[in-house]
Formats: sequence, C-alpha cells, structure tokens
Amino acid sequence: RFVRAPFSEAAAFDEAGFAATVATAVRMLDNVLTATVWPLPQQAAEAANKRRIGLGFTGLGDALILLGLRYDSAEARDFAAATTRAMRDAAYRASIELAREKAPFPLLDASRLLDSGMARRLPEDIREGIRKHGLRNSHLLSIAPTGTISLAFADNASNGIEPAYSWHYTRKKREPDGSMREYRVEDHAWRVWRARGGNAEALPPAFVNALEIPALEHMAMQAAIQPFICAAISKTVNVPEEYPFEDFESLYLYAWKAGLKGITTYRPNSVLGSVLSLEGAPQDLDQSDPDRRIRIGDAPQVALAALRWPHRPKLTAGSPSWTYMVEAPGNRFAVFVGHVENGANQPFEVWVNGERTPRGLGALAKNLSMDLRAQDRAWLKLKLDSLARTPGAPFQMPMPPEGTLMPVAGNVSAFAKVVEYRCKALGVFDGPEGETPLVDALFSRKEPKSGVDGTMSWTVDILNPTTGDDFAMFVKECILPDGSKRPFSVWLSGAYPMEFNGLTRSLSLDMRVIDPAWVGKKLRGLKDLPEAQGDFFARVPGSEKQAVQPSTVAYVARLLIHRYTMLGVLDPEGYPLGGGTALWSDPPSPEAADRSRVRARTCPECGHPSLIRRDGCDFCTACGYSGACG
Repeated sequence: RFVRAPFSEAAAFDEAGFAATVATAVRMLDNVLTATVWPLPQQAAEAANKRRIGLGFTGLGDALILLGLRYDSAEARDFAAATTRAMRDAAYRASIELAREKAPFPLLDASRLLDSGMARRLPEDIREGIRKHGLRNSHLLSIAPTGTISLAFADNASNGIEPAYSWHYTRKKREPDGSMREYRVEDHAWRVWRARGGNAEALPPAFVNALEIPALEHMAMQAAIQPFICAAISKTVNVPEEYPFEDFESLYLYAWKAGLKGITTYRPNSVLGSVLSLEGAPQDLDQSDPDRRIRIGDAPQVALAALRWPHRPKLTAGSPSWTYMVEAPGNRFAVFVGHVENGANQPFEVWVNGERTPRGLGALAKNLSMDLRAQDRAWLKLKLDSLARTPGAPFQMPMPPEGTLMPVAGNVSAFAKVVEYRCKALGVFDGPEGETPLVDALFSRKEPKSGVDGTMSWTVDILNPTTGDDFAMFVKECILPDGSKRPFSVWLSGAYPMEFNGLTRSLSLDMRVIDPAWVGKKLRGLKDLPEAQGDFFARVPGSEKQAVQPSTVAYVARLLIHRYTMLGVLDPEGYPLGGGTALWSDPPSPEAADRSRVRARTCPECGHPSLIRRDGCDFCTACGYSGACG
C-alpha cells in the first residue's frame, strides 16, 4: 500500500503516509480498549490500568520485493529497521498526544519508564513529551502472526515480517453442503508483477521465498527490527529436517547475542507410529487412523548402482539384434532384441514395430529396456515372469526355435515370452546368479495387501478423446518405516488397451524399489513418449493450465511424477529430492540436488503432506488450512 512505482527504478516508500496511518491506528486501538466489554472485572481493570496495545505491520516481505530488495540482503534489513523506527516514533508521538488529550495510563511512572532500555533509545523530543504529558499506553508495538488478516484484508500479502512462503497455492473451503470448493490464492507481489506484464517464469532476484533463505538470515531480519519493538515479534525460522544440532546451538546463541526476546525455529521430523509387518498373514489396518495406508515394517537402505548403461549405449560400429514376428488375433508385430558382444552377450534394448502393433506395447518395451541394462538377472526374471502372467486376449503362439504352440495370456504375455526366450538363448540366465541389487532393494517383493479395512489410494480420471481412452488411474500407497509415503502399485479401470496393464504391472514393481531414483528414471523415459495421432489437450498436472499431451502413456507418466512430487519424493521433472543411488549417472540438475528441503506433515483438511509451521501456526500450502498455534 505504501510502495510507490513498484518494480521500477523510481520505486519508493511513502514514509509520510505511513507515519500518518500509524498515528490513526494508535488512536483506533486505544478506542477499542475503551469500547471493549470484558468478561471479568479483573480483565477490565488490567486493560484500563495499562492500556496496552500492540500495533504492528504486515507485508514486509512483499514490500521488499516491490522495492527490488532481497529479503536476505543488508539493504533489506536497513529498510526494515528504518521503517520500524519510523513506526515506533509515530506511535509514541500519537500516544503522547492521546495522553495530553485524555490522560496517561493510570500506572504510569514516567521516571521509571524513561529509564528503561526501550525509552532510552527514543529521540529526545519524544522523551521530553513523555516527561511533560505522559503516555497513553504502556506498550505500543508488537509484530503478531497475521496470516488470516493478510489473506482476508491485504490481498494475501506476506505475513508480518515473514517472507512469502509460496507465490501461489490452492485453498480448499468446505461448503455448507459438505462439498469442497477450490480457490487459487496468489501472493500479492507476484500478482502485481504479473499485472505489470512481468514473466512469471522469470522472476526478478528480489523474489526469494522462506525456504530459500538461510536460517541466520531469518534471524538477522528479526534482530534488525527488535530494538524498535517494545513487545514481542512473531518470526518463524524454517530449517530442513537434517539441520545439525551444532547449527541450532549457534542460531540460538546468535539470537541471544543480538538481543532478541525470543526466536522460533521449526524443523519437521518424520511421522512416527506403530508399524505393521508385511510378513506372515496380512493384517487389517487401524480403523481409527484417518490416513489408512499400509505401513511397511522393514525396508532396505538403498539400491546399489545397478545400471550398466543408464541410457542406450552409443555403439559406433552398430549392434546385432534378433527379430521375431508375433501374429495374434487382430495384431501382428515384430519384437526386436538388441545385444552387444563383449565376451558375454548382453541384451540392452527391446522394441516393437509393425502396422498392427498394440498400443502401449512400445512403452512397455522402452520400460523393459532399462531392466535389460541392469546388472540384476533375478530382477529381469521377476519382471518377465510378472509380464508373462498379464491377462489379455489369449491365443496359441508358435515358440522359437521349432514353432511349438504355446498358450499365452495375451499380447503382453507373448511379448514377455519372446524376450525371455532370447535372453535364455544369449545365456543371460546361465551360471551363478551373482549380485541382485534391485531385488535386494525391494521394500516388498509382492504387492502388499491391506486386509478388509482397505488402504488409501490416489485416483485421477484420464480422458483422451483422440484415441477414445477413458479410464481412472489408481495409485495405492504405503508408509515406510521412516514415515514417508510411497506409491507401491498402479492400476487402471475403464476403457483403454489391455496392453496398458503390462506397463502398469512393470511400473508397480519399479515403484517398490526403495530408491526413488529408479522409478523416477523410468517415468522420465515415458513422460515425453509420443504416439502417432494420439496427442490430446489436457490439464497440466499440478496446474490450472492446459497443454498438449504427447500420448496417453506420456500423460500417465506425468501424472505419476506429479503424485510423487505431492508426496515430496520426486521433483516436478522426475528427479529424486535428496539424491538417489540407484543410477550410475544421469543425476538431477544442480539446482535440484542442492535444494534444501523442509519436509511437511500431512494436512488434516486435504490430506496432502504440505502442513508447515508459519507465523507460529500450522499452515497448509496446498489448501490454505490454518491450525494450531503456539
């Protein structure tokens, strides 16, 4: 409100207008004390004797952005200190004027007040005014948590002295009929930037959010304004879960040396609770738990480096491949298995081709190629056995090398049988089993079962009008021993090619590898997979925007990445948050790898793991829920 010409070289703060508003606000708050009807006479007496008020401000973080100042810069702290000093001086002058006009607060001892630390820092003309006329209010200034006020009355400006936590989020409100209505809530400074033609994808350097600011810089901002506040300051320092104890110790020591009255830090920890073992008979879930996900009792630490080639190797001399034609009712396609000859024949890719190739089989072949390149024969055998049992339209297939008829459950089953035959012919399964890093990294070899009480799942509807696909995707989830939530199975229901079931079977096994780098790599390989005459227009996962999706399979992969992002496991590009060890190469971007994350708790309103501590209160960045404070 007091920033003039925002986002320009002429941007400035209206100091005179700010001071005039402070004077009016002091008079208003003093009148509120007089008009308040207190429940108890003791409360009325306490309020009348001290006439204590708590004037503060909100929107400091957004004001700094509008002025082009980074929250964690010395210039921003200088501005905050000067603004708070101006508020202090205007408030004390207004209280002196009220004391002259009405009367000082009854318990005033002017000599004792002027000898206090706060009053000693006042300008001499204000001190002289207190000696002559007294002071209307014993305490004048306090920076309170203002989340609701900022949202309701300040166009969702940043709260109090806090920086903005996020530039936009979706708020869910429960209607009288019990339904939920969604509202998109945007930060004030972000809206002003966009309204002036700014690019939301290329924000100026001043746009820095709470989690991008080091803990000591949070504390330094509070220290900059503390000398000018006579009561307390609400300020939350969000730190990552892995924040070391030594850094905590230093943070509180610096705060004490800086003269802070108090400092609040928030470091989330993993959700703890009783653990259900998957061994033995399936156990029913705790019906009293609203978050009814299967709990995994034990899990391996990490997957070892398991890929010989994270990508298809570049073979300048080419590579041999073997081809087999599959003829099924209504379909005819060739299966190609490529290998390299380096002492032992190593298959490294499989693909399909043909004018009547079933939709979705190419995506499955791409997924399985990564399994062929893994240094884990037991894992490959597990995958092929699972795919061979995938139901479809059964038929009799002549198996190489002699054409003996074999019943297969469908196209996916035939595909798996052909690949298995070629792997056996190359000697993949001969000799000692060797290391099994991927099988060892499964937190559950078989799909966990919930029992009769059910388990939580994430469901999304998918419609591709171009191809006629119209189905729901279900993602079942569990809770690992460290409290994190992970998908462990995906399946479809509706109108779609039966061959998609092979892809979901394969991905379900990938999901149960403890290291999310594995499934992240699989999904990144599918999220841009095109299909001839199969692209369509649909909502971008996690956004209100719509965009062209390359294919139904690509959209499924993008939705799964989005779900992993909602759970705090993968970033929006499909890279693991916190790093991964399953792959030898193909690391995430430096920005993603260096990102310092603050893990959130589960929101009781919307169920997303997005409940953080802000302004001393629980706040959900997904739906806007506000909870317990203190």
